[in-house]
Formats: sequence, C-alpha cells, structure tokens
Amino acid sequence: MSKKIVHISPSDADLQQFLDEEVILRAENITKVFPGTVALDEVSFDVFKGKVNVLIGENGAGKSTLMKILAGVEKPTDGKILLDDKEIRINSPVEAAKNGIGIIYQELNLCLNMSVTDNIFLARENCSYGTINKKFERQQAADLVKRLEQNINPDALVGELRIGQQQIVEIAKALAQDVQILIMDEPTSALSAVEVEVLFRVINELKAQGVAIIYISHKLEELLQIGDYITVLRDGRKVAQTKVGDVDVNWLITKMVGRNPGALFPREEREKGEILLKVENITLPRIGGGYILDHVSFELREGEILGFYGLMGAGRSDLVDCLAGARPQAKGKIWLNNEPITSNNVCDRINAGFVLIPEDRQQFGLVQSISVKDNMLLASLKKYLKNKVLMRKKEKKATDDQVKSLSIRVANVNQPITALSGGNQQKVVVAKGLLTEPKVLLLDEPTRGIDVGAKAEIFELMNKLAAQKYGVIFVSSELKEIFAMSDRIIVMSKGAITGEFTHNEATEEKLVEASAIGHGINGGKHNGKH
Repeated sequence: MSKKIVHISPSDADLQQFLDEEVILRAENITKVFPGTVALDEVSFDVFKGKVNVLIGENGAGKSTLMKILAGVEKPTDGKILLDDKEIRINSPVEAAKNGIGIIYQELNLCLNMSVTDNIFLARENCSYGTINKKFERQQAADLVKRLEQNINPDALVGELRIGQQQIVEIAKALAQDVQILIMDEPTSALSAVEVEVLFRVINELKAQGVAIIYISHKLEELLQIGDYITVLRDGRKVAQTKVGDVDVNWLITKMVGRNPGALFPREEREKGEILLKVENITLPRIGGGYILDHVSFELREGEILGFYGLMGAGRSDLVDCLAGARPQAKGKIWLNNEPITSNNVCDRINAGFVLIPEDRQQFGLVQSISVKDNMLLASLKKYLKNKVLMRKKEKKATDDQVKSLSIRVANVNQPITALSGGNQQKVVVAKGLLTEPKVLLLDEPTRGIDVGAKAEIFELMNKLAAQKYGVIFVSSELKEIFAMSDRIIVMSKGAITGEFTHNEATEEKLVEASAIGHGINGGKHNGKH
C-alpha cells in the first residue's frame, strides 16, 4: 500500500499538511452532469486509511452524488478513482463491494417485509450445497445487533421496527461485510444519544483495524467529535479540506453556506392569538396492555410554535400521528377553532386543517416513482379538478410558487423526486402539506438528515407561518432546535407529559430531567414553576 499519494495542485495546496498520511482511496477531478444541472464540478476527495473522513455541505452540494459514484450506484461523467494508487472502475455496487467499499445509505435501503436477519444477509446469503444456512445467519445477525448494544430480535420483521431500530439494522448490514472503506451517509439521523455513543465506539474499533470511514452528517458538533479530516463541498465544488482539530462549528457553517452562522436560526417574538387547538385526554392503547399515549392534554394558540421534546419512544411521534388521524384506535377529545373533531380519518383531518410532515419522508411522505410536481399535489388534487379534469395551468402555478417560496433546487418540477437531494425532498413534503391550506402544521423531526442551510429555511418558514396565525407543533430530538424555535416546550416520557416550560423558563437541565421521568416518579409532571 503506497504512501504519500496526495496530489498537490494550486487549487488544493492546503493538502500539503497531509503528505505524511496514507491515502487508500482518491476520487480525482470527478464531474457528474445530470440533465439541467452539474452535480459535481471537478471534485477531488482523499480518503485516509484508518481515519474518519468527514464530508459536509448543504443539501444539493453533491455529497450523496459523490458517495453514489464511489459505491457504484452512479457513474461519473468525467474523472477517475484511485484505490491504492491504481485506477479502478466501479460500475455497480457489486464491484464496489469487491473493491472493499461498503455504504450505509441516508435513505434506508431495507426490505420491510423481511426479517432483520434476511435484510443483513440479502444478496450475500451463507449457502452450503445450495441451501441457505439460516442458523448461522441468525447467530451472526444476533452477534451484530449485540455489538451495537441493541435488543432487537433477529427474526423480527424490519417493517415492525421503529425507524431508529431500522437504522441500526442498516448499520449492522454494513458491518457484516468485510470492507476497507465504509461510507456512512447520515448514520445517526434517527438514533438516540445513547445509540450514537455505541456507534462511535464501533467506529473507533473499525479505525483501529485500519478501516477508512467516510462520514456524512448534518450534526456539526457530532462531526467535530468523531472526525479526523474534513472536506467541504458547496454547489458541487470542493471549497476546503483540513484537519478537524483545526476548525470549529462557525468555520464549518461559513464554509458550507458562505454566510454568517449567527443569522441562521433566529427566533421571532410574536403576538399569540386565541386558543386554536385543544387536546384533552388523548390515549393510545398498547398491545398487551397499558398506553403508548397516556391521557395527554394540551392547548395550542394561534401564532404559536409549540415544541415537543423527549427521548426515543417518549410518544411524540405517536401524538402527532394521532392528531393527523393516522391512529384510528386513539381515544380522547380534540377541538379546532372551538369545533369538535370527531373523525379519525386522515382525509377528514386534512380537510379540517391538520397536516403532518412525517419523520420518515421516504416511507410516509413521498411516492418514489413519480415526479416532484405530482408528489406536491398528492394531498390537494381535488382543488385542481374542474368537471373531473385536472387544471394543468393551475397545478403548474401552484407548484412553481412552492418551488420559489421554499427555494427548492430542481431544474424542472417534472423531474423524478429521486433526482433531488434529501433536503430538497423534505421541502417537497412541506410544500405538499402547505398546498392543503392547513391551520395546524405538525412537524415531526423536520430537520432530520438535512443541512444547516435547509434547516434555516425550514425554521424561517415556521416563523412565517406562525406570524400568519397558523399553529405549529414541532417535534425534535435536538435540544438546540427546540430552544431556538419554540415559544413553549412540552416534554414527554413514556407516553405522558412530564414537563411544560415557556421559552424563558426552559433550560437544558430542566428538559433533560423531565425527559427522564418515569410514571409516578417525582410526582409526575414538572413545569417552570417547580
């Protein structure tokens, strides 16, 4: 394996500091052109052996495209890839695997109707005399899950797991492969803080074995904690590459978005109106007894951003699902504008004024086989019908307005939704919801897997909607986001409300303490007065 194969040019003279490091893989002058857009423009990227090689940039900067090229999913328009200083061609994921390159995709690549074990060994089954060795595979899957410190049954259907557990299965699938280079695209986007700590321990084990990690995440503090080297892309070009120890969060944001990070997450003071939504004693039964949601009650005012914070499994996502009508077995009373909401049907809830931006945009927010335009119009098609004929001009104006308003990066709204980056896909989900003309916007982890620039745009939209007297319910696992945006914060634990604070009363310690409360402990619910 060769040393000192970093190529220095006037455009990347800062790489001089890396000459003593060992580069296992180099993408050299990679260009990728899609119809109507240049996704990558002569990007060079070095992957150092036994290190965590961080790649960051806004959504649409080209990160995922570059990773798909290295993983054999896409082919570059121009440029070359060097492995151990020898040029290779990667025309398929199978060829990537043969070259020791594995990938954990940002959008989970799992078969929901198959077991955990079958997903981990899909297309790599352990066969003996033409028969799959199910016992061996199951034991290997159990060992991998145990390594990730998870209590997941290897025989469980993946579709029955919560999204964080599905993310663990995706990681286990990658660990089952004998790789020299492991690409991790947003591996912690659905993981709890404890699960992230476990993953970081596994990453350090892989580094010690000489495995090179390519790590993509929009959690900037996380990158500074785990990364060794960092490369920044902006608008399809490389703008910086340096050691992680030499930078801070402000440097990362400035390089990514080209503007002052202090202005990205402004919270705006607003006048709150009348009570818009009243929820009383919502319960959601648990199979086998007990409650997923245990008599949850709260109010939401016009123009208010109400944040819900809690750990994984606290019931936050279940609550917004119930409000959206996605859990017909839920019980309780709901009033919107003083009118009782009696139907538990999703369509009726949309018509009443509720819209949900789901946590898992791929499974529940988008249809992968249709265009950007058609995805936007899915929930509001009736508005564009006249005598049972769709009014194409009205459709076009509505979707073009959303593209402009939300700054969606798309060459044409007739492009397939899969051509967009994760952040821009999220904006399409938001646009779909806004076209229903809602009164209450339910945002479940709306910034999952998107960059700081796209987050800022989502937060700006939340402020704008609140100023227009919409009610906004905002679910997030990120304390900084909850603090930055919420007028009032409700904390949940084990399906119950355990704390409620105004923006001025809330502290990180109070929220963390309330999120750890079990039923009946410390008297239950806490608020800013305690």
